[in-house]
Amino acid sequence: MKRRDLLAGLALAATTMEAQQPGPETVYIPKVQRVEDRKFLHDFMENFSFVDLITAAPTIRITHIPVVLDRTNGPYGTIFGHISKNNPQQQAFDETAPAVIVFHGPESYISPTWYAKAEAVPTWNFAVVHASGKLKPITDKTELHNLLANLIHKFEGRYPQSTYDFSKLPDNYVYPMIRGIIGFEMQIEGIEGKCKLGQDRSEEDRQSIVKHLPTAWHEPTMTEFTATFYERQKSLPKA
Repeated sequence: MKRRDLLAGLALAATTMEAQQPGPETVYIPKVQRVEDRKFLHDFMENFSFVDLITAAPTIRITHIPVVLDRTNGPYGTIFGHISKNNPQQQAFDETAPAVIVFHGPESYISPTWYAKAEAVPTWNFAVVHASGKLKPITDKTELHNLLANLIHKFEGRYPQSTYDFSKLPDNYVYPMIRGIIGFEMQIEGIEGKCKLGQDRSEEDRQSIVKHLPTAWHEPTMTEFTATFYERQKSLPKA
């Protein structure tokens, strides 16, 4: 599904969601944009699972990684991931420093020409989920192997024709690489959903937003960006 089509779907869904559970704020959320439906938030986190891992101890660090969510572990679920052992952010994996993991959904510029009234200004619609908690390190090689297996199963599973089997890789290939990473688990202490999708506008405007979003400009796809980047590399002087 294209991101702009998903944004249109979220815009419709946001008008009918019921609140269930508030949490501590790490982001400003006007009441009309707050989403507290636990299942919706968990579904969102599983769909948009390439995240920003943010910590501030001893200094601000942001790492961009894929993660996997265990919905049943803890009151709000638990997030698992890993980073390079060379990454200084591992200093925050001490079970005391607060962390925020940001899940980014679709976003789009909204033209004022889509609204019923001429007196309007443009805006930007988007959806995000913030999960906060404390990071517990995972260093045991068997636990790290299981973490990687779960990550690979989640993402490789999106390719039904794939024959890849992580479990069949030889230990003398896998475990030397495992020594180069550190894993983490973060039991979620607070979960916040923000959907700024124009749900506070008139029914006529909301329907117009959904109608026009499929025609909106969108950023280059990963395919387009990768191909362009490779071409750029060819034109650079060789070191």
